[in-house]
Amino acid sequence: MRFMKSALAGAVFAAGMTLGMTGGLATAGAQTIELKLAHFLPTINGMHSDFLEPWARELEKRTNGKVKVTIYPAGTQLGNIAKLYDSVRSGVVDIAHGLRGIPRGRFPRTEIIELPFMTGSADAASRALWAVYPKYLKDEYPGVKVLGLHAHNGGLIHTRDKQVVTMGDLKGLRIRFPSAPIKSMLESLGAVPQGLPPGKVYENTQKGVIDGTVFPWDPMNSFKLSEVMNHHLDMGGIYTVSFWFAMNEKKYNSLPADVRQAIDDISGDNLVGKFGPWWDKWDSWGIEKVKAKGSTITKLGPEEAARWKEATTPIVEEWLANMEANGISDAREIYDAMKAEIAKVEGN
Repeated sequence: MRFMKSALAGAVFAAGMTLGMTGGLATAGAQTIELKLAHFLPTINGMHSDFLEPWARELEKRTNGKVKVTIYPAGTQLGNIAKLYDSVRSGVVDIAHGLRGIPRGRFPRTEIIELPFMTGSADAASRALWAVYPKYLKDEYPGVKVLGLHAHNGGLIHTRDKQVVTMGDLKGLRIRFPSAPIKSMLESLGAVPQGLPPGKVYENTQKGVIDGTVFPWDPMNSFKLSEVMNHHLDMGGIYTVSFWFAMNEKKYNSLPADVRQAIDDISGDNLVGKFGPWWDKWDSWGIEKVKAKGSTITKLGPEEAARWKEATTPIVEEWLANMEANGISDAREIYDAMKAEIAKVEGN
């Protein structure tokens, strides 16, 4: 009996030690905050390698390992471009980076930056978006804390078979577009716009489903589009496209104050100013690929550029009038505010 009691006491003590140890491990585990960050780009893309991956690691560093960020890029279940905003808003992921124009119909005020001839500068567009965000754009992003807004350098027209030099060369060409304003722009120039996510452009060009696409230089490298595009027309900054970077609002608010501060310190004002130099770097990689292949690069001449501007200028008025008709009464005010912020950067 004495042996049995001793054995039982030993078992209870051992069990208590085990529970204490596992409880301690659970407590230690609970101290690590696991965050999921999703985006729609391949890991070769500069936005992954220079922006999102370093941003995640910097957050881990600034929190002394209290936070661990796992990234889900294109090709993963969480990297679906059309679901990113819904995923971060609902909490399926904690942080996401998405393309404003997919899915269509969202963020109409932000969309104003994509109207023709606003700017071809990633730096000017990104700074303008962030400057007007607090007053004009914040309400477009319910359920999330926006960590940054940005845009790319001026886009080009890239084609597989037909070289585009004049507006007439575009007539009837099936050109992929990223957003509704760009769709209207292409229609005004005589093209036949085709809606596709970035990751579908290569195969649809290769198969002859589309004749070309509008993109900045970067995807010629990151999406390997230099392999299927043989002609490239620099339109002189006729358009840009915007992106958002956001965190689930409830998740952000639930974090310890020091973690929230760490996120703030590497986001917003401290992040947006980096996109101009980054895009210049990313575009240079695309240009290098195109030049190495020996593809044709053309730039719109002054007279032809004037024709394109004349053809696309009515789009701005039509777009703003349509927004006003649909209840966005301050559309022109936002447009003017963005133009003013762009002028501050571009000096005109």
